[in-house]
Amino acid sequence: MATALVGILGGFLGGLFGVGGGTVFVPLLMFLKGFDVHRAIGTSLLIIIFTALSGTFFYGKAGMVDWKAAVIVGIFSLLGAWFGAKLSLRLEAVMLQRIFAIFLVLIAVKLFFFKQS
Repeated sequence: MATALVGILGGFLGGLFGVGGGTVFVPLLMFLKGFDVHRAIGTSLLIIIFTALSGTFFYGKAGMVDWKAAVIVGIFSLLGAWFGAKLSLRLEAVMLQRIFAIFLVLIAVKLFFFKQS
């Protein structure tokens, strides 16, 4: 039941806000499924494929996808993800969890004070 809840809640938030992997699924997997941070990150990376496909369908249909930018960023993200995963697996779980928490706080503060032009 908790697994389905993670999927429904994470998918909803991913579609609503355009987020998924780290910012939504990692905490949900840790809190609702009891995953350690490394397993939550690894699992979220696979989950995001499904969320991204579903969300992209609707946003693409509405004309809200910059396909060129998405392809360019996507290609370069392969390199970033490779280095990020290698580093993540070298860090102790507690350290990685703390770094992740700081990242989420910084993103929240930035979004709260961000003024769209």
